[in-house]
Amino acid sequence: MTDDPTPPNAQATPTVRQLIRACYHDLTQSERKFANALVEDYPNAGLASITAAAEGAGVSAPVVARMVQKLGFKGYPQFHAALLGELQASVSGPTARRAVWTAQAPDSHMLNRFARTVTQNLAQTFANIDTGQFDAAARLLAGDTQLFIVGGRITRSLAEYAFTHFQAIRPGVTHLTSSPATWPHYVLDMVAGDTLLIFDIRRYEDNLLRLAEIASDRGVRVILITDQWASPVSGRAEATFHCWGEIPSAWDSSIALLSLTEALISATQEERWPEARDRFDRLDTLFEMTRLFRKP
Repeated sequence: MTDDPTPPNAQATPTVRQLIRACYHDLTQSERKFANALVEDYPNAGLASITAAAEGAGVSAPVVARMVQKLGFKGYPQFHAALLGELQASVSGPTARRAVWTAQAPDSHMLNRFARTVTQNLAQTFANIDTGQFDAAARLLAGDTQLFIVGGRITRSLAEYAFTHFQAIRPGVTHLTSSPATWPHYVLDMVAGDTLLIFDIRRYEDNLLRLAEIASDRGVRVILITDQWASPVSGRAEATFHCWGEIPSAWDSSIALLSLTEALISATQEERWPEARDRFDRLDTLFEMTRLFRKP
C-alpha cells in the first residue's frame, strides 16, 4: 500500500517546521541532526529523495523515516508532499490564494469567517514564538548600537510603523527608503554589532535577501519578521519570527505581523526604561512647542 500524500491534520494546516518544533524534544540525537539540517535549508533539504535528504544531513535513511513518522506522517512520501504544498503556497499569487479560500469557505458571513481566521492566525503566531528568542531580539532592538528598519512592497508600511515607535523609544534608528537603489547609502554606515530589522512576506523579495546578505557579512545582526513559510532572509537572520496570515481573501493579513511588531516594541520599551520615559517626556515637550496636536 502506498502512503497517503495528504498532510496530517489538514484542517489545522500545520507546517513541517511547526511540527518539528512541537516534537523536537522527543527526537533522538540523529533525528535532531536531520531536523536541524532541514530547518537550516527549509524546505529544500526535504524536497529530495529520502536517500539524498539523509546523505545531505549526514544521517541514514532509516533515521529520516523514523523522524517523519514522529512528526505524524505515515511515511516520507506524505512528508515530501507536505513540504511541496508549503513551497507552492509560499509562491502563490492572489488569484491562487482566493481559489483555495472560495473552494473551502464555510457557508457563513464574511465577517464571521474573517474574524475566526484572524483569531486563529494570532493564536498560532504567538504559540509558536520561542520566548528566549523573543527576549534576545528585544535586547538587540533596545541596544545602544544603530537600528536599521526596512520592509518590502506590502510590509513597508509595517516598517514605517515600527520606525515611528522605535525612534521615540531610543536614538540611532534609521528607516530605509522603499527604493533599493538607495540602500547602499545606508549600508555604508552599518558597522558590526548594528541591528537590521527586516519585514518580508510572500512573494519574497530578492532585494531584501541581498541586503540581508551584505549586512550580515559586515557583522550586522539581522532580525526577520516573516510569514509561516519563512522568507529566504531567515538563512541570514539571528532571530526569525513566523506570523500566520492566511485569510478568506486574495491577500494575506498583516494583523499577526503587526501584533508581533507591537509586542517587540513594548518589550524594547521595557528594556530601555527609564531612559525611554525621559525620551517620551522630551518628545512631548517638543510636540507642545510645535502645536501639532490638540490639547485634551
